[in-house]
Amino acid sequence: MRRKFIVGNWKMHGLREGGTALASDLAGRMLGAGDVAFDMLLCPPATLIHTVVQAVSDAPVSVGGQDCHGKDSGAHTGDIGAPMLADAGCRYVIVGHSERRQGHGEQSVEVRAKAAAAHRAGLIAIVCVGETEAERDAGRAMDVIARMVDDSMPEGATAANTVVAYEPVWAIGTGRTPTPRDVAAMHSMIRGRLATLVDQPDAVRILYGGSVKPDNAASLLHIDDVDGALVGGASLKADEFWAIAETCR
Repeated sequence: MRRKFIVGNWKMHGLREGGTALASDLAGRMLGAGDVAFDMLLCPPATLIHTVVQAVSDAPVSVGGQDCHGKDSGAHTGDIGAPMLADAGCRYVIVGHSERRQGHGEQSVEVRAKAAAAHRAGLIAIVCVGETEAERDAGRAMDVIARMVDDSMPEGATAANTVVAYEPVWAIGTGRTPTPRDVAAMHSMIRGRLATLVDQPDAVRILYGGSVKPDNAASLLHIDDVDGALVGGASLKADEFWAIAETCR
């Protein structure tokens, strides 16, 4: 059975004092909770990675980056290489988030290169896919996501080095979420696509993201083929993020 995975994407939020407090709070809760039914990952901005790694060092909490370059190093001002993330203490990295695809024009071929770079560095890649509102309204959501999954998955992807996150663009930060039936259908389709792309596809964790909150987490996290959540805004508040995680019990 796939273990639930709760991921906090802090995006471009947080300074050292607040980041330390939030990470330390969650680390303390994990230590005090004993045998929990989920794994926890925090993805702070790059400036806080070292701080958060130190804050959670004694707790069963992993740390990840929010993006990486498709090359390991080079003349790429402002970018960060996957080996740098690993060196800083990260175990994971998010690639292909819709805010990168939409805001920075990233295409799936670039996402594929980033995921491959993550694997080379020994990181687990969280490959994000998601359709826009216009694509869903046009009845193209399934086709769009199938193509994204096909084109974003690098060779050598396995259940051990890859996680998939489905985040409908129109649900991120809007308070809107697809129906449980829609989520179940999409995750089932993604699982089917992975059968030809990934070793041990049934073991790959597929996360749902997009306005996940304490009041809707239980209905989302107990859908077939939903193996956890990629949480944005609610991950910035320890009580809300913890409440989401606890619905996995």
